[in-house]
Amino acid sequence: MPPKSTKRRNGATALKQSPRIRIEDDPTHHLTGPFLPQTPLDSLTPRSASPVVPNGKVWASLPISPWLRWAVRPASAFKLLLVPVVLFVNWELLSPYLAPGLENPFACFFLLSGHVTTSSAEDPRYAKTYLDLVFLAYHIVFFSLVRQLIAVKLCTPIARYFGLKREAKIDRFGEQGYALVYFAIFGAWGYRVMTQLPTYWYQTEYFWIDYPHWDMIPELKRYYLMQMAYWCQQLIVLVLGLEKPRKDYWELVAHHLVTLWLVGWSYLLNLTRIGNAVYMSMDIPDTFLAFSKLLNYIQWERAKVVSFVIFILVWTYFRHYLNLKILWSVWFEIPLAPESSKTWNPAGGAWLTSWMPNQIFAPLFLLQLLNLFWYYLMMRILYRAITTNKAEDERSDDEDEGEDDKED
Repeated sequence: MPPKSTKRRNGATALKQSPRIRIEDDPTHHLTGPFLPQTPLDSLTPRSASPVVPNGKVWASLPISPWLRWAVRPASAFKLLLVPVVLFVNWELLSPYLAPGLENPFACFFLLSGHVTTSSAEDPRYAKTYLDLVFLAYHIVFFSLVRQLIAVKLCTPIARYFGLKREAKIDRFGEQGYALVYFAIFGAWGYRVMTQLPTYWYQTEYFWIDYPHWDMIPELKRYYLMQMAYWCQQLIVLVLGLEKPRKDYWELVAHHLVTLWLVGWSYLLNLTRIGNAVYMSMDIPDTFLAFSKLLNYIQWERAKVVSFVIFILVWTYFRHYLNLKILWSVWFEIPLAPESSKTWNPAGGAWLTSWMPNQIFAPLFLLQLLNLFWYYLMMRILYRAITTNKAEDERSDDEDEGEDDKED
């Protein structure tokens, strides 16, 4: 009978020789869930190496339901997205012979519904419709696919090119790569949408003048629903536990709920002009944050400090000055709305009863409190960057390093 020490050495050798599971094939890996929203808290609170919830209880790894495979497997998401497209094309090819003149029932999955027939061809308008829920569901799956393709297929080779070896760092590089792409695109798109509205550049009085704004330009409606799909996906996967929770789990849940409260209320109440302004004030600074964190992971020391300082300035302007301007408008400029709209008239698109301003103000105020909390944490990092010339996260790369060190 061999001694115990020999057994331990043989066991260690066997573990080292066991094949490494690929990220995209491991349903329990945190990259298989959608990334949590890009906020400074994301860079300041640690993710545990093992799936432990904030109260200290172990989060058991459960098998993924067949109904949720689209959230963790790119192939499943792609197949699910392809079904409505195939059905749409078949209908377009066959309906002229079988049901001429009948509207394609599969168009609502990826084309806008609710066209206002009285609007002109030169200036088409769209209203809310229950078919928007179908569009929303389709694009929740769409964002699951895009995230996995960018984070795993695109960013992993780039991370290795820059010399990242630890899987934990490669994973986080993928997260920030996806965040950079998403927020850069939607920040620019939000700016483009605002240029087509009278609210450009944050002329807040037009949030209320001529309210209700129930008829939307096509680009505003598509932009709004796709943003809504992104945040719905974030909350769904966070609540279902498809991603390893962070230590700031409850703050992130609060952020998701407040964001969806804002999105849902603004869309229902025909306040999409305010929604566009809030979205843009969030997405643009998040782009700079993601870029700063990418520089941090590849250890470009001077560049990451400079980028972090720029990010602080951008964040201060967008997430505090402009958000406070929006809050001021909600509290003081609502009287600019027509008197006929200050009633409960869903059929006419008017919802501004006497208590509704409080319902609009509350989620914006809560979001500002979260922003101020994160701003305080960022100031601590900035102070450390100035005094030590290093803009390091307080959590840094502590999580998962123990396992990686063993592998090294």
